This record gives sequence, C-alpha cells and structure tokens, in this order.
Amino acid sequence: MADPYQNNVYHHGGNDPYGTYGEGGGQDGYGYQGESYPQEDDAASDVTEGHDDEDQMYEGEYQGIPHPDEVKAAQRAARAKARQAQSGATELEELAEQYEDIMEDCGHGRFQWTLFIVLGLALMADGVECFVVGFVLPSAEKDMCLSNGEKGMLGLIVFLGMMVGAIIWGGMADKLGRRKCLIWALTINCVFAFLSSFAQGYGFFLFFRLFSGIGIGGSVPIVYSYFSEFLQMDKRGEHLSWLCMFWMMGGIYASFTAWGIIPRYGWGFSMGTEFQFHSWRVVFVLVCALPAITSLVGLLFMPESPRFLLENAKHDEAWMILKNVHDTNWRAKGQPEKVFQVTHIKAPKTQEDEFIEIQSATGTAMQRWGVRTLTLCKLVLKNIASLLGPELRLSTLFMAIIWFTMAFSYYGLGVWFPDMIKYLQQEEYDSKVKVFHRERVEDFRFNFSLENQIHKEGEYINDKFISIEMKSVKFEDSLFEDCYFEDIKSTETIFENCTIRATIFYNTDLYKEKFINCKLENTTFHHNKKGCHLDSEEENDILIYLVSFLGSLSVLPGNIISAMFMEKIGRVKIIGFSMLISAGCTFFLFLSFSEAAIIAWQCLFCGVSVAAWNGIEVITVELYPASKRATAFGVLNGLCKLAAILGSSIFASFVGVTKVVPILLSCTALVCGGLVALKLPDTREKILQ
Repeated sequence: MADPYQNNVYHHGGNDPYGTYGEGGGQDGYGYQGESYPQEDDAASDVTEGHDDEDQMYEGEYQGIPHPDEVKAAQRAARAKARQAQSGATELEELAEQYEDIMEDCGHGRFQWTLFIVLGLALMADGVECFVVGFVLPSAEKDMCLSNGEKGMLGLIVFLGMMVGAIIWGGMADKLGRRKCLIWALTINCVFAFLSSFAQGYGFFLFFRLFSGIGIGGSVPIVYSYFSEFLQMDKRGEHLSWLCMFWMMGGIYASFTAWGIIPRYGWGFSMGTEFQFHSWRVVFVLVCALPAITSLVGLLFMPESPRFLLENAKHDEAWMILKNVHDTNWRAKGQPEKVFQVTHIKAPKTQEDEFIEIQSATGTAMQRWGVRTLTLCKLVLKNIASLLGPELRLSTLFMAIIWFTMAFSYYGLGVWFPDMIKYLQQEEYDSKVKVFHRERVEDFRFNFSLENQIHKEGEYINDKFISIEMKSVKFEDSLFEDCYFEDIKSTETIFENCTIRATIFYNTDLYKEKFINCKLENTTFHHNKKGCHLDSEEENDILIYLVSFLGSLSVLPGNIISAMFMEKIGRVKIIGFSMLISAGCTFFLFLSFSEAAIIAWQCLFCGVSVAAWNGIEVITVELYPASKRATAFGVLNGLCKLAAILGSSIFASFVGVTKVVPILLSCTALVCGGLVALKLPDTREKILQ
C-alpha cells in the first residue's frame, strides 16, 4: 500500500530522506539550512526594543563557563557522531534523535508551563480520588446504614476501578492518542462523580464510584507520557518531578475540604422522604470533582502529542504543533523573530496503521466500527504482551517489583496509620467508661445525654427518656417497666438480656435489632426514624482529617528536594535510597508507639517516600519507547492499585491485633524494592525513545 504521507514533506533540496533544519553544516545526516528567512528592519519585537547586543552578553563568558547553547551544540554533535558510528540505526531511533534536537530548538517556556498546569490538575484529580472515599466513609456509613463489609468494599472499589482504568486507558493512549484518551477518561470521571453525589442507595453509589475510578485511572499513565513528550532531555527529570507535586496537592485539597465541610456542616435538603442530600454529598463530592473539570476544560485548548503523531505517520499535524510550541515559547521570551526551521521530520509507517486503513475503507458504518474496535483490542493486547518481549522483559520485571513493593507499603501504611490512631483513641475512650451496678430509678425524667456508660442489673420504673442522645451506652440484665422513650438519637447503644414491659418507643432509632436476647412484653414502637442519621461533630474525626492533612503536607519538602536533585543524583539512586530510608522510618515505630509518634513517623515516611515515587514515575517514562510508553505505565500503575488493595486490606486486618506484622511487612517490601531499584539502568542522559 502506498504511503499517503510520502509527498507531505517540506523538502529544501537534495536527496536527504530526512529533510533539513537548523543552522550549520550537515555532517550528521540531518542537513542544516545555511540562510534564515529574511527579516524586515522593523520586525523586531517591542519586547526587545531598547536592548543592545551588549546587554544580552552571557554572564559566564568572563569566567570561562561555556554558554548553554554551546553545551547543547556539543551534545548534538556527539549524538551525530554516535549515529554515524551506528550505521544500522532503525527509523524509530533516528526519529528519536531528530525529535530531541527539535525539542531543544523549541526550548522550554510558556507552552510547557501551560501544559504543566493543565495536566497537573488531572493528576491532582487522581490524588483526590484516592483520598475522597476514606473521608466520606464515616458520613456515608450513617447515611446509608453500611455494615463493616460494605464499608470495606466501598473503600476498595475505587482502587479496583482505577486499576482497570489505568490498563485500559494506558493501552488506548498508545493507539488513539494521549489527549483524546485523557479527555474521555476525565469526562467519565466527572460524569460518574456527579451521579455518585446524588445516589441514594448503596448499590448505585458503589456502581458510580467504580466507573468514576475507571475514568480517573487513566490520568496517571497518560499525563506522564503526554508531558514527557514535550520536554527536552535535560529538563525531563526535574519537570516530571515537579508535576508529581500535584498529586500531593490533591491529598491536601481533599483533606482540607473534608475538614471544612463534612464534620461541622450537617445541612442539606430533601426531596420527599426518600431523597436526602446531606453536605457530604452535595458539596464535598462535587467540590472534589473540580480539578478534573478544570483540567478537562484546559485540555480542549491543548494539542495532541507530536511524538505520538509522528509514530503514527501524521507528519503534517506534528509539524504544525511543534511550530506552535516553538513560536509560543520564543514569543514569550521576547524573541518572536526566531523562525522554526524544521522542514521535514521522519515519520515511519507501521503495518498496524495500514491494517486499520484497509479495513476502515470497506463495509457499512457498523461493520467499520466493529473492525476498528476489534483491531484496537488486538493491538492493545499485543502491545501489553510486547512488554515481556526479549528487549523489555528485564526492565518490566524490575519495574513491576518496584511499583508493587512501594505501593503495597505506601497504601498499606496509609490505611494503618490513621486506623491505629483511631484504635488508640478508642482504647483511651473505653478506659474512661462509667459502670453503674444495680441502680434503681423511679418516676424520673432523663433530659440529659448518656455517653460511654454501662448499666448492669438496673431497674427503671415509670421513667421518661425524652429528646436525648445515647452514645456508647449498654444496658445489661436490666428491667424497664412503664417507661417512655421519645425522640432518641443513639450511637453504638444496645440492650442485652434485658426485660422491657409496657414501654413505648416513639420517634427513636432504637430498632429491634439493638435489643439482643431481650424479652419485649407489651412493648410498642411508633414512628421509628427511617434510615441512619449523621452524628454531630466528633473530635476524633477532626483529628483524623488533621493527620491526613499533615501527611499530605509533609510530602512537600521531599518533592522539592527530589525535583532539584533528580538530574544531579539520578533516578536510580533516588528510588533505591528513598525506599531504604522509608523502611528505616517504619522500623523505628518499634521504639515508640504513641499517637504523637505515629503522626511524626507518618509525616517522615510520606516525606521520604515521595522522592521514591518521583523517581519511579520518571524512570518508567524513560525506559519504554513512545509506542509502548503509556501502555507500560498503565500496566504498572494497574499493578500499583492491585498492591494498594492488598496492602490496605492486609494491614487493616492487624489493627488492634499486633503492630509487628505490618511493620515487618512494610520494611521487607521496601528493602526488596530498594535493592532491585539499584539494579536499574541510569536514564538521565538517555534520549526518549
């Protein structure tokens, strides 16, 4: 089949199959233009008016420091020399070399920073999704009357959705485009996040959160692949690390919003008796969808990755995008007279693309859609299988171990730390319980709340319990006769082995399930409260929000330091040493185990582990070629979410049982992952393939 793009080139002359661009000689196989486009005398930008050449003199010239442009020219010459030595370079390798040269000419400026904000918000949305369910669970538990099993499923369903979404969207992004897939993924997330905020039943809420997770699951693999393809080699590690900061900002945003909205403001509205909308639904879930919505709007004004377009033989579109990047950056720097001099970019044609074109030219619209969908599924699966091919097998195995061990420890401890704080608080609360033995109360009106009490073998005759709250109250082997209960709100209140005679319960939430092995004689229940009510503000909940907020905030120093030293130290050392230090942080929990110690070690652990996360995400981008980059990132990120599900489930099961197992599990996983990371190749000066 003839190549439809073979005539869409901007030949400047000669028989060079790759065209010409830049300045200088053409010794490296990529010729350079000898003259630039003519400029009028008054074509200078107003921004540069009033500046002479002497003002623009390089400061390091007097110190013998080479100009950055000279360094880049030397690097480019070295790469050209290496190309000549490797006469058997493939088309894709030549494209990678040429693309790096073009990105250096385009520079790093306004375009990259704009894209940085837009993609950062998408990454922030992923961070919010990881935190949001944990914050709404206490309110959702009361609002939907959830059992412990249902609460656990609600906490895990989002990670399950994100796992599936990462694999699906990552694979599709390598075949359909980064921008297109990210737009669809964020759209699905926004739609189902909106629907989940109004879902009344547990089943619908679970379903909507699952699909919301599937949507946002595509953000991480696509965002890093997308952004990396607009960065030159010497900027890649640092700026991808800065991008990681948005995930941390998502955690801060979610915890701060939860802290400000959920505990204190129980307002809402209702539509009849069946539809109740509390603050955690109407405000919190919708507010937490704002980063995804904002990113989605911004993406509508962003272009597709030119590297993806070139990999799929779309030369003209890629050339126009690269020209726009070049012009945007240099205009912002006050040099609009700089001309984009690239005339042709190598764009290989693959058999997979030809197969789609042949099939799409035949049959009805439905048949074409079916063929395209089937072909897309086959290509995605083939791409996933290629990650275990001879060239990538070892890298994929090492990265899978690193991603799994890091996520297993990070998310496992992320659940274990706050759960242990809750457990310690509950232990302290239980130690202050008041116990009443054989009390007899007759003709008394209880108009005050009862909290943290145990009443054993008591007798209550002709008493009234009106408009009070009962929290953590237990009546054992007691007698209630001719009593009257009205407008009662209860939390963790039960009656066990009690005898209740001629007693009326009116407008209470004391359901028959709360009477365990009790004898109910001539007892009636009128107008019981429907559903579950939301508790008032609790200090313990506020502390949990604060702990999560501090844990997210503590990531900031580690993020800044890792970004500054990503190019100097290298990805491999940052990953390896950060994981080993994180293991040490968890091990020191053996020495002190108070609430303050847990909070302090959690902050230190989060601050150190974020450096490892930054390095992992940067090196994942750099180890894989463009045609498999998003696919590999998606598979590894899906494995990460699987490890998160396992880690959070396993670690939570040991809360209140033992602290030894979670600490040893996390230490072992982090040490293994850190040692494997030190075996990875250094990709600092590797051109993005």
